Amino acid sequence: MVGLHRAHVGSLNASIVHPREVMKAAILNNAASIIVSHQHPCGDTTPSREDIEVTKRLAEAGRIIGIEVLDHVIVSYTGNYVSLKEKGYL
Repeated sequence: MVGLHRAHVGSLNASIVHPREVMKAAILNNAASIIVSHQHPCGDTTPSREDIEVTKRLAEAGRIIGIEVLDHVIVSYTGNYVSLKEKGYL
């Protein structure tokens, strides 16, 4: 099954993401794996320290409950994107 779920909407320059909110939809949909994505409204898709930390926390939570985090993709309105898996953070 393929699905799309909005787990959180942040403010202009910050977003508090907790693994339980992201994994809730995956669990309810019986997902074996997920791809996480979020937008950088400024247009710069460079991962922040917080982006990297959240990615690692989500991957660890996924390992514990058996849901693999395949990638975390940062997108921008310009059409640019960055894969944290390709960058070696997953």
